[in-house]
This record gives sequence, C-alpha cells and structure tokens, in this order.
Amino acid sequence: MIPEPVQSLWVYLAERPLTWLTVTIAAYAAADMVAKALNRAPLANPVVIAAAIIIATLAVTGTPWPVYFEGAQFVHFLLGPATVALAVPLVENWATVRRSAVPIMAALVVGSVVAVVSAIGMGFALGLPPDVLVSLAPKSVTTPIAMGIAIQLGGIASLTAVLVISTGVIGAVAVTPLMNALRIKDMAARGFAVGVVAHGIGTARAFQVDPLAGAFAGIGMALNGAVTALIVPAILIAAARFMGG
Repeated sequence: MIPEPVQSLWVYLAERPLTWLTVTIAAYAAADMVAKALNRAPLANPVVIAAAIIIATLAVTGTPWPVYFEGAQFVHFLLGPATVALAVPLVENWATVRRSAVPIMAALVVGSVVAVVSAIGMGFALGLPPDVLVSLAPKSVTTPIAMGIAIQLGGIASLTAVLVISTGVIGAVAVTPLMNALRIKDMAARGFAVGVVAHGIGTARAFQVDPLAGAFAGIGMALNGAVTALIVPAILIAAARFMGG
C-alpha cells in the first residue's frame, strides 16, 4: 500500500503536465540503457521496453490515458517535424538514390501495395468491419500520416496508432534475423526495406545497425508515406467494389 504522504505528493505531481512528459523521457532513457546493456539485441527494443514501463506506471498510479496524454502530448507533436526531417537523408544521399532510382521505385511501389493489400485482404477474410479495415490499411507508414489517412477515410485514429506501433515493433525485431537468414548483406537494401514496412521504429533500429541502413530506412519511410497516402483510397474503393460484388 502506498503511504499517504507519498500518495498526496503523487496526486500533486500528476496534475502537472510536465510530470508525464518527464516520465516519458525518463522511461525511454531507461529503456535505451537496458537495450545498450543487452548489446542492442533485436528483442531488446527501447520502444517496447519504454511502453511497458509507462503502462506499468499508469496501472500502478491509476492514471487515466487522457491525463497522461495531456502531459506527454508534446512528444506526439514532435512526430510531425520528425517526419518532415526525413527529407534530410534523402537530400544527403540524393546521388545514390538517383543512380538506383529504378530499383528503389520498383521496391517502393511493390512494398507499399503489398502492405496495404495484404492488410485489407486479411482483415476482409477475418470479417472485420469497414472502419477497422480503413484503420488497418495504412499500418506501415509513420503515425502522423497513418492517423491522417484513417481520419480522412472514416477509420479509427486510435486503432490505427496502435496498429502502426505494433507493425513498427514487429518489423524492428524481425528485420535483422530475417535479413541475415535471407543473406541480404547490402545495408542500403536492408535499410530501405525496413523503412518501407516498419516506418520510424524500424528506421531507428536500422540506424543502430548501420548508418547507411538508417539513411535508406529514412528514405524508404518518407517515400512510403507519400505513396501510401495516394494508393490507400484507390485500393479501398476497389476493395469496396469487390466486396459489394
């Protein structure tokens, strides 16, 4: 049982917006230390560890999600500028990108279309309702873009956010073992692939493995966001016609 003086102090602190921002930053810092101690193993993902710490903190303190988000929403706001900043690696590696334009565009289109079609197809096979299918479609792009797509097309933004984070975590954990198993050694190709399918979390993992992989992951993430925003409405319309037919 929590002593009354400590509980009173926590009630006071919980009402201060900066408290939850501080908790969020501290949780990630602690998670990153754990990941570093474990030699950046794929399963030791800082995002997963930090999320577990925050969830445990909210559960122990009985803090509702809206209260937490009110304090930590500055981190959410930074997602937008961080997404725009992905243009930096694109510009820095423009010469390499231009030389590999054809394979990059081919991989981008295939990856984007497969990510959306497979998600909608599996959701349809499982009998999910239309709003959930819309929420599922942009799961492989970064959160601000994915939530924007979901809101515009009648999806559930909060569900999309959960699906995006889950996709990123799975991609970040699986990318290194998968690429090693497939004997793909080109760091640009490895990075671009994870950027397309696992957005920001996958990109962060790529930077931990190799700077070139991280740069190309950022390029893949940025380009996939633009392509997915364009193709999702068309694919959803085609899927609706197919279902209706």
